[in-house]
Amino acid sequence: MEIVGTATKVNIYIGDSDRWRGRPLYSALLEMLKAEGCAGATVTRAIAGFGAHSRIHSASIMRLSEDLPLVIEWVDHPDRVGRIMPRVVEMVAEGLITVQPVEVVTYTHRKLRELPAAAPVSDVMATEVRAVQTDTPVAEIVALLIARDYRALPVLDSGGRVVGILTDGDLVSRAGIMTTSLEQALTGSELSQHLSALKASGQTAIDLMTPDPVTVQTNTPIGDAVKAMTQRDVKRLPVLDAAGRLAGMVSRTDVLRALALPPVQAAPHRTEQPGSRAVVSDVMTHNVPVVTVDASLGDVVNLLVTTSQRRVVVVDESDQIAGIITDSDILQRSADNDRSGILTAFSQRLPLVGRDQIGLGKRTAADVMTRNPITVAPDTPLLEALQRLLQGKIKRLPVVDNAGHVVGLIGRGQILQALSSEV
Repeated sequence: MEIVGTATKVNIYIGDSDRWRGRPLYSALLEMLKAEGCAGATVTRAIAGFGAHSRIHSASIMRLSEDLPLVIEWVDHPDRVGRIMPRVVEMVAEGLITVQPVEVVTYTHRKLRELPAAAPVSDVMATEVRAVQTDTPVAEIVALLIARDYRALPVLDSGGRVVGILTDGDLVSRAGIMTTSLEQALTGSELSQHLSALKASGQTAIDLMTPDPVTVQTNTPIGDAVKAMTQRDVKRLPVLDAAGRLAGMVSRTDVLRALALPPVQAAPHRTEQPGSRAVVSDVMTHNVPVVTVDASLGDVVNLLVTTSQRRVVVVDESDQIAGIITDSDILQRSADNDRSGILTAFSQRLPLVGRDQIGLGKRTAADVMTRNPITVAPDTPLLEALQRLLQGKIKRLPVVDNAGHVVGLIGRGQILQALSSEV
């Protein structure tokens, strides 16, 4: 389970003697949070304090049996907190509950640090999964993808069975919708008009989904799930429980993040991590789309829509790396009157022609590129490259030699495929 970035911290202040249906309240709360798949919670007993009834409680030796204050601290994904909070409020009849945003630097399970191939998918899957129904309108799906930054949504039939999966790629290829950049590219009024048009189209999830997706069970070995992703060239898999109902999602990032962690203790059958001897040059691609800093914006767009890498590396007059450009970079930094043509080119994966290309004016690659991108060297250990990818929350890294020249690209998919033979 991944919790990195903005999370929610909940503090629940109760008394040691509080009960829920005949049981200690703190114990009932912990069991409920665990059953709901929460990230974790800690109970702390205070040495003294007073609350709503102004009773002073102390942990002196002679008064250990009194109703001492307890604090339950719970840090989790904001969506999960919002979903479960009504249950918490119901159970805490008397007490204090506070909520505040926090920034999570890292969150890991200790047992993931060895990650044997036979470990079940449930060890790394995300359990907070948003799904849609076959009749969910496309406009609602687009709004959901934008608002929550989801990349894939399982599609369920009326019986709750997974019958399809809908990714942002499906929306791009089958409906011409740039969900990953739409929010950045459109103003509030433009977005409202776009969603209104989608609503009028009458399309639903079943019209755009990929049917019969590859799925795994909660007890499927991680090694088997990795092989399924690499063989079928998919980034994530729905995970089903013993009853065939959706239990979670496992992505290649979930697995890669676990693999990137250093082992706490060497397993008896393993003395080193998977991929610890491999280096970037073993798996990188040498086919790198490159433009110069003075390349026209139209030429950059046309190269982006025709390359499978979905990004362009920018070099200066000395042929050294100067920046990198993705479709999001262009949409964020292009002029308002240029975005319509650019969005069409990206969604249809077709080059700009005629007026759309001329209309981009004299803007160049230097105007839209991300400067000083994270890079790796050909001899960088594969696990180090993986850590840089995950920390930077990016998909591909330019590979640069000692002279600063671009010699390749390496991405998550290549690393997963390289490590899959070793997990």
